Amino acid sequence: MLRAGIVGLPNVGKSTLFNAVTRTRKAEAANYPFCTIDPNVGVVTVPDDRLEVLSKISGSSKLIHAAIEFVDIAGLVKGASQGEGLGNKFLSHIREVDAIVHVVRCFENGDITHVSGSIDPVRDIEIINTELIIADMDSVNKRKQRLDKDARRGLKEALAEVALCDKLIPHLDAGKPAVTLDLHGHEDELKLLKSFFLLSSKPCIFACNVSEDDLATASNEPDKHPFVSKVREYVKHAHSASAVVISAEIESQLIDLAPEEASQYLTDIGVSDSGVTRLIKSVYELLGLQTYLTTGEKETRAWTITRGCKAPQAAGVIHGDFERGFIAGEIVPYHDLAELGSYAKCREKGKLRIEGKEYLMKDGDVVEWRFNV
Repeated sequence: MLRAGIVGLPNVGKSTLFNAVTRTRKAEAANYPFCTIDPNVGVVTVPDDRLEVLSKISGSSKLIHAAIEFVDIAGLVKGASQGEGLGNKFLSHIREVDAIVHVVRCFENGDITHVSGSIDPVRDIEIINTELIIADMDSVNKRKQRLDKDARRGLKEALAEVALCDKLIPHLDAGKPAVTLDLHGHEDELKLLKSFFLLSSKPCIFACNVSEDDLATASNEPDKHPFVSKVREYVKHAHSASAVVISAEIESQLIDLAPEEASQYLTDIGVSDSGVTRLIKSVYELLGLQTYLTTGEKETRAWTITRGCKAPQAAGVIHGDFERGFIAGEIVPYHDLAELGSYAKCREKGKLRIEGKEYLMKDGDVVEWRFNV
């Protein structure tokens, strides 16, 4: 299961957000730096309204959502790449995740200490990214030094790695994360970059943590919120990344409420959700994941696959025998099945297709596999 790590400065709401997305109170949230030392890990279900619709069509007795892991990583501080604030340990935790949720404090509260003494989300983002980039610079320089001898001897693999290092070093030295290095059209280098396991090469999404009073404005008109607007503009141009608005504090209050009560609470403050649903879905996409669906009397289920996955590999997610003995997939797009209301009507309208081994799966495909072992 792929993992998303929640990072940020101390006291920006990371542990509160972790508790919200995992619907637990597993992580301690306290008003002092480093209240999280060892990372908390939780499995998070991916919200998907399609399952409920399909279950009614099939009369399913059970719904099973797709899931990803979230990891609550302790707050980084300036100097982490040199070991400040147990920095080396925390950076190693970031290295182990597949994507980063960077929580940025976008609220004023005199009762919650900020390590820099004031609220400036862009400055906070730059502090974290600088530490990741410095750690990556050290890693890339050491890698190049180790490979220089083999490259001088003309070894193909070493020459390729050194050439990539020569592109990365000036890019990182300019304060730019590795994920923004333009390798478009250089598939070999993109693949090689993954083997470097650089901290700043991980896909990242920014979570603007706002107060309850600001959530409606920040969610509905983000460009009118002074902090959120700055974050959105900065990450778009400096990181080729997106930002979502959340209120971790509101979500933490919703944990103990029934769904109907939680929905009414949010409606009363002028929003449809606190942003956590959007965040989870955005992280799922950020990880390069998509969902196909199966439905029947026993269960309706979302299966997680990577984008670009072909039908046999998608079938193999259920069981290896499905992939080994793959014959075909009987596939109908979710929106067609939901609109027409039954497989029979989809067949009549020509919406149900038989696809073979080269079929590229699409998000929302509803599938019945044919196989023989």
